[in-house]
Amino acid sequence: MPVVTTDAESETGIPKSLSNEPPSETMEEIEHTCPQPRLTLTAPAPFADETNCQCQAPHEKLTIAQARLGTPVDRPVRVYADGIFDLFHSGHARALMQAKTLFPNSYLLVGVCSDDLTHKFKGFTVMNEAERYEALRHCRYVDEVIRNAPWTLTPEFLEKHKIDFVAHDDIPYSSAGSDDVYKHIKEAGMFVPTQRTEGISTSDIITRIVRDYDVYARRNLQRGYTAKELNVSFINEKRYRFQNQVDKMKEKVKNVEERSKEFVNRVEEKSHDLIQKWEEKSREFIGNFLELFGPDGAWKQMFQERSSRMLQALSPKQSPLKSWVRRGDFERDNLHKPS
Repeated sequence: MPVVTTDAESETGIPKSLSNEPPSETMEEIEHTCPQPRLTLTAPAPFADETNCQCQAPHEKLTIAQARLGTPVDRPVRVYADGIFDLFHSGHARALMQAKTLFPNSYLLVGVCSDDLTHKFKGFTVMNEAERYEALRHCRYVDEVIRNAPWTLTPEFLEKHKIDFVAHDDIPYSSAGSDDVYKHIKEAGMFVPTQRTEGISTSDIITRIVRDYDVYARRNLQRGYTAKELNVSFINEKRYRFQNQVDKMKEKVKNVEERSKEFVNRVEEKSHDLIQKWEEKSREFIGNFLELFGPDGAWKQMFQERSSRMLQALSPKQSPLKSWVRRGDFERDNLHKPS
């Protein structure tokens, strides 16, 4: 099996054991003792200087095709991704997820540049290096974090950490006097591209904060931060606090308006219900009135019945003798009529 040699290098500056050239020496097979990918997420990822990998087995060069087949079987494919990772966000996590899932059995090492290097080559950061290190340690896709990572990858760094492939988006990264700091990695066949996540970046987040600076300054003043902590002048502090009071008054007025509107809506609903009930009662009242006092109503019939009874009560009663005489006169008159 091939041996890692540190004194012989390929034309690209990558050690021969990490290039496409065959190794010049061989040695007896030694078992790999490289760290394995994390199986549980109950603890943060370790730092590289804590793992202290002392694997003495040769680290043979892999092609991308071989790595995608899951070889070698006795060790994971060691993938390296680096960056600043300021204000760690979903775009960072997505890139690391892609790097982690490039091959069936990957061990993802993530290099984080120090404050000194970052401020020198890129600019000031929001989070300091210790905060950025910790953010990476708590990402589920990361197996190991390398502190104070180099800005440009050297053969010595690749050999020290036994890196098989470097993952990064394919856009040329011009910095530190180079048109593309990953050019030599690409030429060595060790570069595997990942895709950027559109719409989210550290610069975008900072732009939002700068654009809405007044809003966030007022927000933090409300939460107890002092003007000195926010680097706000005395005049701006008074202006922000006054604006906060104005906003509170607006909110109160808005709440009163909403409650008033709600009250009016309830009154309208109740008025509608009362009118509807009044109309129903009115129809019922009119119907009952007509039944009682209409042309054929019960009141007229009752009046007629009472009038008839009163007339009968006022009329004199006939004696039995007069009735008999009248009946006799009637019969006599009928007997003398010609037939």
